Amino acid sequence: MNIDIANLDCIKSAARDFIRKLGDRKVFAFNGSMGAGKTTFIKAVCEELGVEQTVNSPTFSIINEYEAADGQSIYHFDCYRINKIQEALDFGAEEYLYSGSLCFIEWPEKIAAILPDFTVFVDLEVLDDGGRRLKLAL
Repeated sequence: MNIDIANLDCIKSAARDFIRKLGDRKVFAFNGSMGAGKTTFIKAVCEELGVEQTVNSPTFSIINEYEAADGQSIYHFDCYRINKIQEALDFGAEEYLYSGSLCFIEWPEKIAAILPDFTVFVDLEVLDDGGRRLKLAL
């Protein structure tokens, strides 16, 4: 299943489309090159879910927690700086991943060994025209 984003003006619409497709799925692993727009898209999804906190990349903190309008927790991981799976285990990544809360993970290959079987993989592709395509493996 694909969601196309022609430009930044279309990102909110794409985020709403993504949310409609969530269903009861909770863990999303975002793959894409540096600068592809993973954080930008996650920010748009969080805003559409009513998050009022500032949504930014947890590059140094590894994980940020946000609260959606309905009170549910959203965990945003940036695993780029993780060098060993033990680092993820040490900060309790598995507890977040199996919490039943939404989890959006950037650089998921760094923690692939502990991702739940029910993880939805989302590939973010940069198109020749500068747009983006999200490919969801549902």
